[in-house]
Amino acid sequence: MGKVDENKHQKMDALFQSAYDLFLNQGIEKTSISDIAKKAGVAKGTFYLYFADKYEIRDRLIARTASRLFQRAHKALETADIPEFEDKIIFIVDYVLNAMQKNKLILRFISKNLSWGIFRQAITNNMQDDGEILAYFSNILLDHPTIKLRAPETMLFLIIELASSTSYSTILDNDPMSFEELKPYLNESIRAIIRNHIIEDTAEN
Repeated sequence: MGKVDENKHQKMDALFQSAYDLFLNQGIEKTSISDIAKKAGVAKGTFYLYFADKYEIRDRLIARTASRLFQRAHKALETADIPEFEDKIIFIVDYVLNAMQKNKLILRFISKNLSWGIFRQAITNNMQDDGEILAYFSNILLDHPTIKLRAPETMLFLIIELASSTSYSTILDNDPMSFEELKPYLNESIRAIIRNHIIEDTAEN
């Protein structure tokens, strides 16, 4: 990487970190582009070289933050002795949700805004780090060559939407029950989604 590219990368990282800190601590609506640029130590015009508005940087931060959570979950999975495909998916979901339970600021930032649309946009635009969730999922599938899925991205969409939407109220407000009480129901629902997408004839061979 040349000095010009390195400088651009440093400025973008500074903007990401600045926006992340501000969004977590004072919210998206109360944060202006000038606030983000000032905290990052760059001119306001520099912000627009990388992002159209604060909602674009928000979406990319959500995808980036979620992707890094999944990255840590995947590394933890590699050290765990979990042979079954379903159990691996459950492990990753549990890991991510437990991490958000420990840091409710991250949960507030991610969960209300997390959607498959954000991931699809990130993956389509080939943003660094943001498309890695599909890569982690593909690696898990490679470990289970007998398992074939119909519409695997649809399966991921359903799992992400389900886990994201149900975890928010239970973790923050214990509504309609505590997160620990919800877990068995959530995990069974995820297992049902996975089984519905397995091509039975191939899986049995």
